[in-house]
This record gives sequence, C-alpha cells and structure tokens, in this order.
Amino acid sequence: MTNDDDELPDIPVVCEDCDTRTAVPFAEVEDAVARHNDQLHDGEPGAQVDPDVLDQLNDLVAKDMGLLD
Repeated sequence: MTNDDDELPDIPVVCEDCDTRTAVPFAEVEDAVARHNDQLHDGEPGAQVDPDVLDQLNDLVAKDMGLLD
C-alpha cells in the first residue's frame, strides 16, 4: 500500500533574503516556511514557495476547476 504523500513532489522553497533554496515535502511546506520566517525574519515574509512553481500550480488548479475555459 502506498502513501499519497509519497506520490507528491517536494516543493521548492526559496528565501532571497538568506540566498537559500530547498525542497520540502508537500505536506510540510506551510510549517517549514512559517518556521523559517519566525526563526530568521522575526515572522516577516522571507521564505516562500518558489514563485515560478506557485504560478504553475495556480495555473493547474485553475485549469482543473475549469476557470480557463
């Protein structure tokens, strides 16, 4: 039996302030970004899902929902 989380790709997370890039399991993205920003940026935005990937995800969701028809 496979776990659905095993089938999801890691999501690239970038922080231009720290000049870092990492890949985080899909299920951990929100917590990882919040933890990074809390620990290194006093809770201010710094780390985020790679904007190019986020755009692609938004396009896929919009297409799947029929918003681009």
